[in-house]
Amino acid sequence: MKIKGNLVDIPNRKIYPAEVLVENGKISRIREIKLESNLPFLMPGFIDAHVHIESSMLVPSEFARLAVVHGTVATISDPHEIANVCGMEGVEYMINNGKQVPFKFYFGAPSCVPATPFETAGGVVTPKDIEDLIKRPEIHYLAEMMNWPGTVNRDAQVMEKIRIAQKYGKPIDGHSPGLRGVGAEKYVGAGISTDHECFTLEEAREKLELGMKIAIREGSAAKNFEELIDLIDDFPEMIMFCSDDKHPDSLAISHINELAARAIAKGKDLFHVLKAACLTPISHYSLKVGQLRVGDAADFICVEDLKSFQVLSTFIDGKKVAENGKTLINTVDNKIINNFNTSLKAPEDFQITTKTESVRVIEALDGQLITPEITGKICIVNGLAESNIKDDILKMTVVNRYHNTKPALAFIKNFGLKTGAIASSVGHDSHNILAVGVDDLSICQAVNLIIEAKGGIAAVTEGKAELLSLPVGGIMSPEDGYQVAKAYTRIDQMAKKMGSTLNSPFMTLSFMALLVIPDLKLSDKGLFNGQKFEFCEVFL
Repeated sequence: MKIKGNLVDIPNRKIYPAEVLVENGKISRIREIKLESNLPFLMPGFIDAHVHIESSMLVPSEFARLAVVHGTVATISDPHEIANVCGMEGVEYMINNGKQVPFKFYFGAPSCVPATPFETAGGVVTPKDIEDLIKRPEIHYLAEMMNWPGTVNRDAQVMEKIRIAQKYGKPIDGHSPGLRGVGAEKYVGAGISTDHECFTLEEAREKLELGMKIAIREGSAAKNFEELIDLIDDFPEMIMFCSDDKHPDSLAISHINELAARAIAKGKDLFHVLKAACLTPISHYSLKVGQLRVGDAADFICVEDLKSFQVLSTFIDGKKVAENGKTLINTVDNKIINNFNTSLKAPEDFQITTKTESVRVIEALDGQLITPEITGKICIVNGLAESNIKDDILKMTVVNRYHNTKPALAFIKNFGLKTGAIASSVGHDSHNILAVGVDDLSICQAVNLIIEAKGGIAAVTEGKAELLSLPVGGIMSPEDGYQVAKAYTRIDQMAKKMGSTLNSPFMTLSFMALLVIPDLKLSDKGLFNGQKFEFCEVFL
């Protein structure tokens, strides 16, 4: 196979017309040619430097079908979500499913399963499991060490996991939102090499100066691109791009290509941008991804221009996998694994008796994972605490999906619902059932839709109900990714018609039980202060 184009040589900061010869999946020759009109640009494929495939609600093989259309050829994939549901069986599932398609998934060994002892998960990954995984050729790094307090304080089990990764020469990903000063120094000193959780320029700059690489994140819920992109000017060797969590509707539209285009639109240096989007993950994680050099795997893309990065075609190991906005990867058969063991609930299960209307409130922020603790007033009807729709302080619940226990209850602001309820079994990190609603009956109906389906997202209002079933671990669909994206769009629009003003209400909901992100979250065991790492009372 021969392909002509204007070749983008990122390391040497050159662009020149060339003919690329591909033989047996590798680049055998690159020959400079005379300038021709209307040649596309040839460049290395995009790499997502940190993503939970599960958050796309698609199994890996379907994620790949959508991602290649946008020029993505590889991902640094943390199977942390399915591991929290199904343990080691879940990690094995992701590896095997990803092998069925021509795409380069680089999985990590999940370091924090369960993420904290303050929630109920469905799986456990021990230090022995970490060692078993990290010896495997499919496992390329120790995935994000979310237990930053344990790392900073040199907890024995945390340090054993880090030691194992270091023993096998594997990099260690970080997760330390807001960590600064001495704490950050100790965290980096333990061997943590990256972070994707920085939400201020100052925090990211401090970590870069300590030697960390920073993955600038722009997902469906957490968006840090605007805040952090200027770092690429001063630290071009230390920046990567990632999505972290990307829902199917947005994956159907764009991926890392969008971040590259936005960076160029801001006047950033082309080669700095492409280094972050295409090359730095390869060197950091020692990936077997081609860099458009002789002898490399033929992993590259043809783009219309170097501003919009409109992808004309994508090649992986010399095989064309996408062309003109269409995927060329076929859907494969996907088996179902799951762990769902709770029974249907009654509206009374979501009642709270109270004598005081003052409560701690989780403040959901659009585009952010941090949730400040604020105070507010709820309504009291016949001694029962109810949502204050007028002030947008709504009842929230987390229902244990692994055992029959009493639902945990609290209150949350900024979901904006005026009627009904929304619910999801995509609930980082343990993936219990989360719901927010205006009344107990609606909350119960939405939760029960999820339980009956053994996983999914749901919305109910005034006699109408919508459900997107997610039977794989209760967090992924085995169906065609584009159809899942359409179904997700319908239910997302329904939530917005119910009053939600959030850009991505279901993605935001999914993080409201993520205890490792401050300040206030709700687990199946109760309201949790992420700064103090302890439970707290709902009522004041």
